[in-house]
Amino acid sequence: MSDEKSKVSDKASEIAKNIWLAGVGAYGKAVDEAQGRLERAMEPPKLFRDLVKAGSALEEDARHALEASSSAKSSVEQRINRVRENFHMQRPARIEDITALQKKVDHLSRKVDKLARALADREVKAKAPAKKAATRKAATRKTRAKSPSRKKPSAR
Repeated sequence: MSDEKSKVSDKASEIAKNIWLAGVGAYGKAVDEAQGRLERAMEPPKLFRDLVKAGSALEEDARHALEASSSAKSSVEQRINRVRENFHMQRPARIEDITALQKKVDHLSRKVDKLARALADREVKAKAPAKKAATRKAATRKTRAKSPSRKKPSAR
């Protein structure tokens, strides 16, 4: 029996030891988790610093893009100014300028119409004598064809 008792007592000791080791293991695991949480709690400043770095890099990229865009805009404005200088259009057109141009256009239109009428009258006058001559010749032919007696031309 003593053997059995010693087996039971060994077994109980082993179970007690395992319980003790499980408690120590749980404690160790809890400490590890606490340290992990503490490290993660300390990460936000690192995360914050990383975000600040990324933000400053993006801001710098945006500045460069803005500078490039403003330089392109000024380049376009310079080209427009050169075109205006070439066409002497430094100032915008005023209503007085437009009215003066309209008067000039109307005056020129009247002159062109007058010249066109004169040219048309000239063409009509040039065609009229030729038409009259053609009409006379046709009338003469008809008259000669109708008259049976013809005089012979006299010799001089």
